[in-house]
Amino acid sequence: MAENRASANEETYGEGVPCWVDAQLPDVEAGKRFYGELFGWTFEEAHGSSVWARLDGDLVASLAPKTDGRMPTVWTVSFATSDAEALGRRITAAGGRVVMAPFPVGDLGTAALATDPEGAVFGLWQPGTHRGFGRRHQPNAFAWAQLYTRDTAAANVFYGGLFHDALFGSRAVPDFGRAEVTEVFPAEMPPHFLTHFGVTDVDDALGAVQRLGGRVQAQPFETSYGRVAVVTDNQGASFALLRR
Repeated sequence: MAENRASANEETYGEGVPCWVDAQLPDVEAGKRFYGELFGWTFEEAHGSSVWARLDGDLVASLAPKTDGRMPTVWTVSFATSDAEALGRRITAAGGRVVMAPFPVGDLGTAALATDPEGAVFGLWQPGTHRGFGRRHQPNAFAWAQLYTRDTAAANVFYGGLFHDALFGSRAVPDFGRAEVTEVFPAEMPPHFLTHFGVTDVDDALGAVQRLGGRVQAQPFETSYGRVAVVTDNQGASFALLRR
């Protein structure tokens, strides 16, 4: 496994802060070509069969092959926690579900997968040697996670109970929003998290996505946190482009 080199921009992430994103893809090599061209990422071996994505040397994401063809092709956002087991119990008590119990990822940390009461999937990350993003809030790196849900009030109660300080505290992190599904997607779309990557120009990035074999799900629209377009990559994983 390649060494997880620390970068000058590496941070320590507090409880409930989005700290990592990973894509589960049918073809990691195709993913490397797509995201390498789109965002200028470079890649190296990570844990198992997954690969790190770096931007100018800083860790920004990982790509992994789907272990089961029935699994969705998807980007997953993970929230930082100091105790994945304890957070899993709180998720269950609040009406969510732990769908993949905490498990060690070498010495990098401990991962888990959960859903909220409406079924939106998210990850948990208890850091070891890998703390999370080496770069964020910049073009071609993670910029925002938007939860599309059918009940924003219930989502605020659920996530506020889990991550109150990260969402509503005096040092709240502006990385995580909530919106009704029908604001962007058809009513039948299930609740989900949408990972946003920063870009310098949404229209230019849309053109690049299409040239690389991806497609546009939602044309650019204005939000409280910037101009956004929703796309899929050339294997069907959805994500958003954000220009603040």
